[in-house]
Order: sequence, then structure tokens, then C-alpha cells
Amino acid sequence: MEVSDLIARARDGQPRAVARLISMVENGSPLLREIMVELCADRPHRARIIGLTGSPGVGKSTSTGMLVQAFRKRDKKVGVLAVDPSSPFTGGALLGDRVRMQDHATDPEVFIRSMASRGHLGGLSWATPQALRVLEAAGCEVILIETVGVGQAEVDIASLADTTVVLLAPGMGDGVQAAKAGILEVADVFVVNKADRDGTQATIRELRNMIGLVERAWRPPIVPTVAYRGEGADDVVNALDEHLAYLEESGELARRHHVRARDEIEAIALTTLRSRFAHLHGDSRLDALATRVLDTGLDPYTAADELLAAVG
Repeated sequence: MEVSDLIARARDGQPRAVARLISMVENGSPLLREIMVELCADRPHRARIIGLTGSPGVGKSTSTGMLVQAFRKRDKKVGVLAVDPSSPFTGGALLGDRVRMQDHATDPEVFIRSMASRGHLGGLSWATPQALRVLEAAGCEVILIETVGVGQAEVDIASLADTTVVLLAPGMGDGVQAAKAGILEVADVFVVNKADRDGTQATIRELRNMIGLVERAWRPPIVPTVAYRGEGADDVVNALDEHLAYLEESGELARRHHVRARDEIEAIALTTLRSRFAHLHGDSRLDALATRVLDTGLDPYTAADELLAAVG
């Protein structure tokens, strides 16, 4: 199928076309440049992007499903990118998140896609920004990104989402303290899930104390939920709406969009450069430079400059 036909079908909301385009993005298809050119030429609307992150076991997938239901009640078309750990055998996503969102699998206005992290650090897949463009072209008004769930290193979502939701749960020992140097600092909204457990109020108090130590223009709200029962869904959506209003009024939303575009360009440029380096691996030029660094006193920075000149 021609790329233009595939994109036209995706814009009509055909799930198979959307899925195929995202697969092409994930696999680094030779047609990826052509796909992006066509997607950006007829610029689609800009979707509202909400990221959900947190340590394993806090209920990210269940909370994502709860938010899908809440936004569908508002008659919004919803896309979900659930980034799973990679299978050690196939490199694909393990699909655990999608299994826990089967309640929405038959809804034609919901598109759920599991993406493999494929070793990419930060909780996301390297292909996530381009996958977002596909979902925007397909007409998704709200896109939820659920990260892998690896803890403190999972901060890439803050540069990709309009609003970052950090989930915690009571009864996880020193979970708040352990995470405060990492994912807690990127939160726009805190959700304390599994609030029917003992220790919920203690977790909320600890969060409030930590928030009070940091000077920020936006003070993240703390919302208790019991996601598997849908309790607190409206409160979370209201908190998300309040943050969106703040972003728009302060000009922060435009700044985040600019940073997102800049980071996407930089990532593509670096990926292209790495691929060119890969072709030079074991090349006589690289070997000669290594020999000169070892034997002739050539410094590695000058050697790198020579290599960059050759690659460029």
C-alpha cells in the first residue's frame, strides 16, 4: 500500500492503518521519512498529551484505563501508548498493559498500542514522539502515555507530555523518599492510588511536606483514587483540567511544545549520526585514528573532530 493511502486510511480512523504506521515507526522503516513528511504537511490538530509514570505496582495500567473511561464520558477520542519492557526473545512489548485495558478494546474511539522500550532508558520507547504524530493524525484528542515503571530514571515523560501524572500507593515502605530525587520532581499532578489501604493519609502528608520544600509556580495537587473501582476519576480529570488552564494562561504550554519539537529534531539528528558511525565501526579510518591516539599522542577530541568531518 502506498504511504499516502495508508495515511489517508489512518486519518479516517481505521485502526489497522494506524497500527501499521506505528509499527513502521517502531521498526525504523525506510519509508519513515516519507511518512513524517506527509503527516506534517497537512498539519493535524494538536492532541492533549498526558503522561503517567510511577514505580511498579502503583496501578498505572488500571489508572490509565480509569482515565480512558473518564475522557470517553466527555466524548473524547482517546489514544493510549503503553510502553512495556521488551521481550528478551523477540524484542517486542510484553503486552501486560494492554491486557489490563481490555474493557476498552472494542470501543472504536479508543486506540491502545503497546510499544516496546527496546532498551531505551527513561521509561519510553525511542519511537514515542513519532507515534504521537500518527495518533494525532488519526484524530485522537487525548493521548495517554504510560511509561515502563522503572522508578527514579523515568523522567523522559516530562519533556514529552503536557501534563505528567506521578502515581504512588500507600504501604510501599519508603517509596516516596526513594523516588523524591527522580520522578517526584517532574510531577504536575500526584495521584495516590489504592487509597482504600492503610497509610493513605500518611503518604499524602509526606507528599505535602515534600511539595512545600520546593518553590514552583504550579503547586501539584494530590488526588487519592481507587482506580480499579473508578473512585476519584473525576477528581483526577479536574486536576488535569486545572493544570491545562494554568499552562495556557502562563504560556508554559507553548514553551513545552517548542521544547518537545526541539528535542524530537535533536533525537532524529543524533540517531542519524549514530547510524553513520555504525557504518564506520571497524572501518580503516576509525582504526587509524585509534592507533594514532594510542601511539602518536593525538588527543581523542581532535580524533573525534576528524571522524565527525568524515561522517558529515
